[in-house]
Amino acid sequence: MGRRPVTVRIARWSAEHPWRAIAMWIVFVAVCFAGGSAAGLNEATDADQAIGESGRAGIIVDSGDFDRPAVENVLITARSGALDRAAADAAAKDAAARLRQVTGVASVGDPVPSRAGDALLLPLTMTGDPETAPDRVGPLRAATAEVQADHPALRVEQVGGASIGQALDDTLGADFKRAELLSLPVTLAILIVAFGALIAAGVPVLLALSSVAAAMGLSTLASHLVPATDTTSSVILLIGMAVGVDYSLFYVRREREERARGRSHLAAVEIAAETSGHAVVVSGFAVIISMAGLFLAGDVVFSSLAVGSILVVAVAVTGSLTVLPALLAKLGRWVDRPRVPLLWRLTAPRTGRHGVPAGPRFWPAVLRPALRAPVVTLVVSVGLLLALAAPALGMKLKFPGMEDLPRTTPAMQAYDRLTAAFPDTGTTHQVAVRAPAGQAERVRVALTELAGRAAADPLFAPLPAAGPEIDVSADGRVSVLTVATPYASRTDEAVRSLERLRADLLPATVGQLSGVEYAVGGGVAGSEDYARHIREKLPLVVGFVLVLTLVVMAWTFRSVVVALTAIGLNLLSAGAAYGLLVLVFQGTWAEGLLGFTSMGAIVSWLPLFLFVVLFGLSMDYHVFVVSRIREAVRAGRSNADAVAYGITSSAGVVSSAAIVMVAVFAIFATLSTVDMKQLGVGLAAAILLDATIIRAVVLPSVMTLLGEANWWAPRFLRRRDPVDHPTGPSTDLSDPADPSTDPSDPADPSTDPSDRVTGSGSGTEHPEPALTR
Repeated sequence: MGRRPVTVRIARWSAEHPWRAIAMWIVFVAVCFAGGSAAGLNEATDADQAIGESGRAGIIVDSGDFDRPAVENVLITARSGALDRAAADAAAKDAAARLRQVTGVASVGDPVPSRAGDALLLPLTMTGDPETAPDRVGPLRAATAEVQADHPALRVEQVGGASIGQALDDTLGADFKRAELLSLPVTLAILIVAFGALIAAGVPVLLALSSVAAAMGLSTLASHLVPATDTTSSVILLIGMAVGVDYSLFYVRREREERARGRSHLAAVEIAAETSGHAVVVSGFAVIISMAGLFLAGDVVFSSLAVGSILVVAVAVTGSLTVLPALLAKLGRWVDRPRVPLLWRLTAPRTGRHGVPAGPRFWPAVLRPALRAPVVTLVVSVGLLLALAAPALGMKLKFPGMEDLPRTTPAMQAYDRLTAAFPDTGTTHQVAVRAPAGQAERVRVALTELAGRAAADPLFAPLPAAGPEIDVSADGRVSVLTVATPYASRTDEAVRSLERLRADLLPATVGQLSGVEYAVGGGVAGSEDYARHIREKLPLVVGFVLVLTLVVMAWTFRSVVVALTAIGLNLLSAGAAYGLLVLVFQGTWAEGLLGFTSMGAIVSWLPLFLFVVLFGLSMDYHVFVVSRIREAVRAGRSNADAVAYGITSSAGVVSSAAIVMVAVFAIFATLSTVDMKQLGVGLAAAILLDATIIRAVVLPSVMTLLGEANWWAPRFLRRRDPVDHPTGPSTDLSDPADPSTDPSDPADPSTDPSDRVTGSGSGTEHPEPALTR
């Protein structure tokens, strides 16, 4: 037979030395995790995350080294009708006296009435680091609550960055904690249904969790090369659980199938390593390529996500090739214990005559239209997917603003009342100017003129009573002007105000000074600049992923056609997911169903991230399914029979893996923020479409139509493969449950006895796996 593939050699060693393999894996995970904890996390700075002109504005502001303490406000309004100014003044005086006694309050300002006289605002400044202000705002909120209790006729509430931050941390923290607590039992429950046995269900979860733990430590170490962001750990958990469960699920199911055919434990593990193990390696490499495309985005956030994702996929692949065979060999038949009675009868491999596992019944029925009328099936299914993808042509990209945060907290309700009474406290632009210190006065005059021109424009809010808000650094080199607009951050009017500021007002004032560097930042600017950045980088990332994936798939399957088919199907899946996102979230019809307020756009970072994740995860399924089809082709089956065999023999495990992913991703759709809802719906819908319509309808239609052309390749890619005999049950759709037509049936005279070898350690005869040759 020649030298066995490396996956088989590793699996054999692990199966023969299970305790060593398990101990080495435990040590590896512990060392990675402990090493990361000891090294500490190197987090990305604002300068690292600077994108476009808004990023340059942030760098200019940071260079001024401003002392910007956290500022809070006490807002006093009437519960109904007009505000009693005397009562409001008394409440403000009471609040000021109480707050001056609170530890953490540096100063309390004078009350400021709104222009309409319907609100009174009491500003106060906190001590300490503004970054930690949300953690220290509790005593201030308690003092404000006491004032509210003493003045029940009025509405007295605290609002500001720190109080809003604390409220959101509480809400979102509870959301993510609930998601994390739900994801594990949901995954385990689905695997129990898929396997019908507790240990078999627990093995994939155990491997996934240990892979995540090791990758967390490694990513912490890697953060000293590529700074990490606060989203990296969440993505490692998301991707790690997805691929960790997938890889071990593919492996365990194949090992289980081979044991059902009478193989010894060691022989079954070797066959699983050579077939599913090979598919896991190819799939993992494809996912790594997709994630590596994020480096081309030129964005530290995506770079940190790429590092975390690549590490967790690499660790999951390593675990499936090393410790998983050891666990399966050590557990033996105990992997199918303890059994869940009803589920076990439904999920255990059914045995037909001669001890050969009987063919499935459901999937041949699903495949029948694709195999008997491939043209019609292909046209209809692709047409439906293209129709679903069509809304993506109208996709708009924006960052969520304050108005898109959940309004379930009193802090956000108070924020709405604050911005209604004081428009200049809502959406703002920051004009940052850096110039020699000797020009500080000229810069101040130019910024004052700019503020006056903006105040006369209906796109901007009126000037505050105290005049324009201009901050100057201690060395006089950096000046910052805050310009407010009365419109919400994601509205067209807010965008036009930014364009007016950048294109007209700023060049006409500050732009007339020589030796001056200026830029406009703020929430609106950051959203627009980042959306432009994504539009510029997306084609580059997509091109990189497609070209490298084409090369890997063509080399793996020795077929350019298979590689092109894989890319086409995955693009179709991603396009349908984009269209569905636009359909659901850019409109308003699903607001009540999913509990969100439409922002009329898709979150800026989502299309690029969604593409690489979906392309990578979809390739999991494609590699696994096409590997089974190729296995049957190399075993001597006709193209149509091989397609039927490959899909029906892999449909159960692909469906189980997809259901796990869809369930976990759907949990994210229940979170409070619109970006997490979009991420959850996009991933869940795309995986569901990919595992059903793409793999069970479009793929068999395409491969049936192409026939032998599926395996065309240029001469340099071709290699001579000896004919094998199939190792799986017949999938003849005329009678899918009849094992008498199974080419692997020992009673079938067409099976060449010379192709039988003795399984190691058992004496049980079994066909040599196709991929060994």
